[in-house]
Amino acid sequence: MNLRIGNGYDIHKLGPGRPLILGGVKINHEMGLLGHSDADVLTHAIMDAMLGAVSLGDIGHFFPPSDPQWAGADSIELLNRVNHLVKASCWQVSNIDSVVVAERPKLKPHIKEMRSRLAATLELQADQVSIKATTNEKLGPVGREEGIAAYAVVLLNKYEG
Repeated sequence: MNLRIGNGYDIHKLGPGRPLILGGVKINHEMGLLGHSDADVLTHAIMDAMLGAVSLGDIGHFFPPSDPQWAGADSIELLNRVNHLVKASCWQVSNIDSVVVAERPKLKPHIKEMRSRLAATLELQADQVSIKATTNEKLGPVGREEGIAAYAVVLLNKYEG
């Protein structure tokens, strides 16, 4: 089999005094995501999908929140490391389909930049990275603006390393 698929999910609480970073892009908002790293839920969901597709576990295995070296880590750098792990296993990303779930801020103006940033990190074309944004229709913790969530599906193809 020369194809593998992985899915990923992440959610983080919103809180004051932190930047809001999604897909490696800093977005102007009064609240940011709380977490050990920069808490970029979109990038974390993509990394988990990539790792899952090659049966390497999840990002907590490689970048545990209990390890101080990852405090405040740039998730784009972590994505670069995950991409190297995937490539070392002779797999490469074919495409990504993702969804960010947030009531606010409106993400549509930032999607093109997020796609470009993620694609550049993974050595892909922007059209290989799909990012959609939706709300949770005021339901649950995301709907109450307590946090932001992201889902990702990644297709990998095998190559000769």
